[in-house]
Amino acid sequence: MRIIPVASGKGGVGKSLVAANLAVAFAQAGRRVVLADLDLGASNLHLVLGHQSPKAGIGTFLNDTKTEFNDVIADTGIRGLRFIPGDTEIPGTANLKPHQLKSLVRRFLDLKGGTDVLILDLGAGTHQSILDFFLLSGQGIVVTAPAVTAVLNAYVFLKNTVFRLMHTVFDKGSPAKNYLEQIRKDGSGPQKLYIPNILPNIQKIDPASYNKYMERITHFHPRVIMNLIDDPKDADVAVKIRRSCEEYLALKIEHLGVMYRDTIQDTALASRLPIVLYKPQSVLSQAIYRIADKILQSEEDNYRLDDKQIEESFQEAGLEAEIDFGAKMDYVEELLHSGALSQGDLIETVKSQQFEISKLKKENNFLKHKLSNAIAKGFTP
Repeated sequence: MRIIPVASGKGGVGKSLVAANLAVAFAQAGRRVVLADLDLGASNLHLVLGHQSPKAGIGTFLNDTKTEFNDVIADTGIRGLRFIPGDTEIPGTANLKPHQLKSLVRRFLDLKGGTDVLILDLGAGTHQSILDFFLLSGQGIVVTAPAVTAVLNAYVFLKNTVFRLMHTVFDKGSPAKNYLEQIRKDGSGPQKLYIPNILPNIQKIDPASYNKYMERITHFHPRVIMNLIDDPKDADVAVKIRRSCEEYLALKIEHLGVMYRDTIQDTALASRLPIVLYKPQSVLSQAIYRIADKILQSEEDNYRLDDKQIEESFQEAGLEAEIDFGAKMDYVEELLHSGALSQGDLIETVKSQQFEISKLKKENNFLKHKLSNAIAKGFTP
């Protein structure tokens, strides 16, 4: 059974859209799929999936001893796809206790007999339980967007995941664990928390822990999806995440692909259908199918990426962005000629995009100003 956690550093970047539609695409490809809503503080994946409001979900299972795990697994009406809802109405569900986390992980792993792919739609942010679920697989997906804050949060999420991996690998009381705790307590500057600076010291004081970590990190290759792009150049923004991960985390990531912003997703959501079912030939749906194919074609066990494969994944994403942009423009022209899209509609769309671009520019200038002030005060990025 392949486990595919889908995460994001912040909300609003389309994480649930990716999780739900990938689940449908895998099921259409003949896989037995289970989709679990683990965004337990704001469970709404059923809306993207077009599933009726759940009567019971993960929160029910965790808080009601009479509820069996199988009781919260629902059929979706889509052949090959089952769904595990979360819960928003049960207080405290978002903050899982350690025994609840272990119980859920055990139940998920028990699904392997009748499941080919388990997709975990995780909550936004870097809560410890979110990181632990992400680390259930070496091929988790981080969904982000070209906005500066989204890119920064994607990197912060990956940084927290790497440090969480260290903490889980190092035994309590080991020299490596004590060293990490000491660094955290010292608070002697962010450069001290760069993995390339930490690893040589750990190798020196605790070779056994170092070897355990290197074995785990060798098989940990998160994948990035750049969503909500408006221009082919937006695909290149993922390079910034890649460089930061390699320089500061000694972590290799793969680019799974790009997805253009498309208002048709709102129409699909209002129709209570995943976009790949509502309009399978749309540019957005085709991007999802393309990403699903890449995942299915990749190796499941002992997955490793070399530098050439990583570079090719980023080059391929850039090429796909150019191709999809051309297809998107052709689609708009077709709508204009057919009368389905009026000039007024097109003008409103352009105005809306200009407004979004203006917001992003202001956001970018604000962050640049904060960064300049921080550097002036002696902060080293």
